Amino acid sequence: MYDESTPLTKVLDKREAKKFKDSREIETVRDLLAYWPRRYQSPESNLAAARPGSYIVAVAEVKSATTRSMKARRGRMLQAVITDGSKDLEITFFSAHGHEGKLVPGTRALFAGKVSSFNNRLQLAHPGYSLLSDFDRGERRGLIPIYKSVGNLHTWTVTECVRMVLDLLDESPEAIPEEILDRRDLVDRTSALRGIHTPDSQAEVDAARRRMSYEEALVLQVALAQRRARQAQESTLARVPRPGGLLDSFDDRLPFTLTAGQVEVGRTLAAEMARDVPMHRLLQGEVGSGKTVIAVRAMLAAVDSGGQAALLAPTEVLASQHHRSITAMLGDLAEGGMLGGSEVGTRVTLLTGSMSTQSRRKAMLDIASGDAGIVIGTHALIQEHVSFQDLALVVVDEQHRFGVEQRDALRGKAAQPPHVLVMTATPIPRTVAMTVFGDMETSTLSELPAGRAPITTHVVPEAKPGWLQRTWQRIAEEVAQGRQAYVVCPRIGDDDEPDEDAEIFAPEAASSDPDGEGDGEDGNGEDAPPPRPLASVHRVHADLAANPVLEGLRIEILHGRLPAEDKDAIMRDFASGDIDVLVSTTVIEVGVDVPNASVMVVMDADRFGVSQLHQLRGRVGRGGLPGLCLLVHSGEGDAPHERLEAVAGTTDGFELARIDLRQRREGDILGSSQHGRRTQLQFLHVLEDEELIVSAREDAFEVVADDPDLSTHPRLAELVHARVDAEQAAYLERG
Repeated sequence: MYDESTPLTKVLDKREAKKFKDSREIETVRDLLAYWPRRYQSPESNLAAARPGSYIVAVAEVKSATTRSMKARRGRMLQAVITDGSKDLEITFFSAHGHEGKLVPGTRALFAGKVSSFNNRLQLAHPGYSLLSDFDRGERRGLIPIYKSVGNLHTWTVTECVRMVLDLLDESPEAIPEEILDRRDLVDRTSALRGIHTPDSQAEVDAARRRMSYEEALVLQVALAQRRARQAQESTLARVPRPGGLLDSFDDRLPFTLTAGQVEVGRTLAAEMARDVPMHRLLQGEVGSGKTVIAVRAMLAAVDSGGQAALLAPTEVLASQHHRSITAMLGDLAEGGMLGGSEVGTRVTLLTGSMSTQSRRKAMLDIASGDAGIVIGTHALIQEHVSFQDLALVVVDEQHRFGVEQRDALRGKAAQPPHVLVMTATPIPRTVAMTVFGDMETSTLSELPAGRAPITTHVVPEAKPGWLQRTWQRIAEEVAQGRQAYVVCPRIGDDDEPDEDAEIFAPEAASSDPDGEGDGEDGNGEDAPPPRPLASVHRVHADLAANPVLEGLRIEILHGRLPAEDKDAIMRDFASGDIDVLVSTTVIEVGVDVPNASVMVVMDADRFGVSQLHQLRGRVGRGGLPGLCLLVHSGEGDAPHERLEAVAGTTDGFELARIDLRQRREGDILGSSQHGRRTQLQFLHVLEDEELIVSAREDAFEVVADDPDLSTHPRLAELVHARVDAEQAAYLERG
């Protein structure tokens, strides 16, 4: 008998063990048992799914078999006909050796291979097969698990290896406490492994998957519960604004009335910052819902109390935009200690990686001395040599671009734990909030401030030239009325990869295999045509400059690789109206506020995620002018077009976020796609499993309350530690 840490070389044939290691990095019994089947095949399956180019796995009986000599080369070939009782299919082996004695009429076997066409007849050439008498050893007739390919091993060889390991395995260590197993009606882990790898029925698979889904949810929630427990033990300074100080002066000058939602969230933040326990709050709100004003008021409260506030932004363009807009919003309140500045004022300082040495040195001195009450920057803020005099509040903008570790790195700049406000304009479904931001309290802004105009969205098929030309005419018409336009492209130059901030989808038509791999050595989609090139900023800029419809318009380029001074100059010129059309990458996705911009054109929109498209169109309609968003679509098939129609059909960000989540792998949403394959969620679906996640959250907080260090739950502690380590590793890779 073996335990899960046993190397496969001690259990399997060394050649098979080597293929598992080389192809899938599977080296131990635990690794192999975590290599889940992607689907299941019934022994009563049929051949109806056979199509040219498709990869099929089917159980069939040999109807006839003949061997004959080949004319063009030496040797004998075997041709047979297999049937499932309703459909026949030819199979061919160009070397009959080793097959003619097995594939005789009446033999039932599991066949697998890529379907081709020869002489207008479907066939399987050199399919893999396993005789069912060998495959099941006469022991059972349950479902047949189908695995992704492992080198050139056939899926049933993988199945046999897993069965061998299960037969020799001691009990699998249990991660879920026994009382929870009983309370939630869950099978134990050993039974779950058998139900997944060697099931007798679909009901057994479902019970096993439910248990494994719960385990994944529990591990995530325990990690978050431990984090919350540690945060509850922290103490900090209460940050209360002084009467007649910065915050009061700012509020007196506001040229607009705060919405009811803004007032309510502002009161919540003020109450939490006035406590001696650090605030940890997530603020989510639709594009243009007024999150920045709330953040500014919280930062001014921190400065009023004698501390500093830092705003961490994901891109230099967004950091610069925040610096400009907040400085303008504060007026002389941002000129503390300067001639003409307010007596109660402070300074707003920008720190980014591409600033000149002199500018960086000046900014860092202002930060260290405390002269800069509000500090805005990118990842440069978390570098080791950046120090604050008294960091009281950390604001993280667009948290989905950062990891927990980056948030903590900035928190670590404070002499004592600072208050933390995390903001996102990407609406988060409830279960995602519980799973990703479960260590934070959540506030939501749902109403838009006065002055936000409606945005109309249309899908533009690029294959219809007249439609695309009409798109450019619409831009010319808007500019003629004194307005401006964005044109967004997924990459910078024709030879570049997609822009690093663009969430590019692979074309759905590229492969009918949703996981991108076949079941055996002839994976689906190998012969798919390469995806067409994506639109680039430079090429689209050249096309627009040469388009007679846009003659005389001032068209400029913006992307993340431009020098910081150039990016700032371009954004200033666009904001002041000196640029008519800005051809850009997704650097303008969030935070960029140009009220005069009324048109947004997104090239290759079918390759962007739903939520990102919603964010992009939020850049228009901000100044009381009706917004127009045109999604240029050149993909084939129905799936991408349906995605674009969903965006065009609603401006409800929460509904679009749910659509977006359904179209992604869970690992991508949770950020674990960067953590390595074995830390991704395999079973848990954060939309479908809401009830399960809620239960796991209750149980996790109960477990942590009784046993904060999980000393009586060693296997659960091991899994939590592995997930936290994976998050830290992902942070280091990004950093």
